[in-house]
Amino acid sequence: MKKNTSIEYKHEDVISLSREWVETIVVGLNLCPFAAPVVRHDTLRYAVSDAQTAEGLASSFLKELNLIQDADEKTIATTLLIMPQGLADFYDYLDLLAHFEKLLAKAGLSGVFQLASFHPAYLFAGVAPDDLSHWTNRSPFPMVHIIREGQMSRVLMHYENPEEIPERNIRLLQEMGREGLEKRFPSFADFID
Repeated sequence: MKKNTSIEYKHEDVISLSREWVETIVVGLNLCPFAAPVVRHDTLRYAVSDAQTAEGLASSFLKELNLIQDADEKTIATTLLIMPQGLADFYDYLDLLAHFEKLLAKAGLSGVFQLASFHPAYLFAGVAPDDLSHWTNRSPFPMVHIIREGQMSRVLMHYENPEEIPERNIRLLQEMGREGLEKRFPSFADFID
C-alpha cells in the first residue's frame, strides 16, 4: 500500500475524499443499490475517528452506534466510520472488525444493524491478490459502514435479484480494469498498490 499512515489527515480532507469515493465509485458504478438514496437525501453520516488504538477505535464505534441508534432514519440513515490512522495492516483491521461485531452482539443490536467493511488493501480469502474483485471493498481509508438492516431490506425488496449484486459488481470491475478504475477515481493510485 502506498499510503503513508503516519500522515495526519484533516477531517475535512478525509470526509471529502471518502465522499468523492462514495459518489464516484459506490453510487456512480451502482455497486450498492442501498447507497444512492442515502446520498441523494444527504442522510449518510461521515464520521472520522482520530484514534489509533483498538480501545480508542472501539470507543469511536460505540459512540457512532449510539448516535445512529438514537437518530431518526431521515436524519442519519447510515454511518461510515472512517479510521485514517493506525489500521494500515488489513489483518489488524479484520481483527478490529471482528471486535466491532462482538460489541454489536453484546449491545443486543445484531439483526438491527449490520457492518460492511472497506479498506485500501482489502483482500477476499482464497482470491489472487491482483484480482479486481477486491476493489468492490477497497476504499481510500479503512472504514466500517453501520447499516440499518430494516432500511436495507426495504430497499432490496425493490431490487431484482439482489443476491446477484456481488457477481455483477465483480464483472463490472473486471471489465473496467484497474486503469479504468483509476481513471474514474484517480485517488486510487495514491492509496492502493
